[in-house]
Amino acid sequence: MLIFIGLGASFLGTLAGGAGLITVPSMVLTGIPIQTSIATNKFSSGVAAFSSVFYLIRSKQLTIKLIAIYLLVAFFGGINGALVTSHIQEKTMNLAAFFLLCFALLITLKNKEWTEHILVEHKTAKKIKFYIPFLIAAYDGGFGPGSSTFSILYYMKKSHTYMKAVQMTRVLILGSCTGGFLVFYQTGFIQWSYAIAMSIGSIIGSQIGLMLLPKVPKKVAKTLIIMIICLLMIQMIYKFI
Repeated sequence: MLIFIGLGASFLGTLAGGAGLITVPSMVLTGIPIQTSIATNKFSSGVAAFSSVFYLIRSKQLTIKLIAIYLLVAFFGGINGALVTSHIQEKTMNLAAFFLLCFALLITLKNKEWTEHILVEHKTAKKIKFYIPFLIAAYDGGFGPGSSTFSILYYMKKSHTYMKAVQMTRVLILGSCTGGFLVFYQTGFIQWSYAIAMSIGSIIGSQIGLMLLPKVPKKVAKTLIIMIICLLMIQMIYKFI
């Protein structure tokens, strides 16, 4: 069951974000404690992102230099996020996430045309501002709902194509989940049988998502992202009720 949950969530999460919308509630419904579900999700998401990054390197779609820079930024962001949010109430994080999702929805609806060509891919490291990826990674490492969606929208806002934005998001998620998991691992909530099963499904789902990525029409991708944002917002409202 966990393999299939991981597969479906990772496939959707690769294309539009929102994998945590499926994985964590599904694991809780199967009787797995919420803390174990979060820790397991961080591990499986990180493993799936690693398989994605390996695929992108092997197919020469991303350079190792660019990956290394963003991976390092996201890794420290994930650690800091997990450390900070461990002292913040979930209700506060849900409220912050809800307003961020509202902002993301407005940006998505406002942009009628998505970028066709990459305009900033060859910027040097000195010209690239890393504080936004760091903040997204910190959010993902400590909490997570909508982080992949935020990342995709951020990279598209920086004039990357949808395809390149998804690829860069896989790098960011690898770093943030690795950093976050190291912190959550210390809590002792990880159950390796659950984590390995979820990881198997997540790897398969992410690979299918990346293979189908070039064939996804922009209109479909935009619709998927809007749907994910709306579902995440509904989830946040439900938690407040």
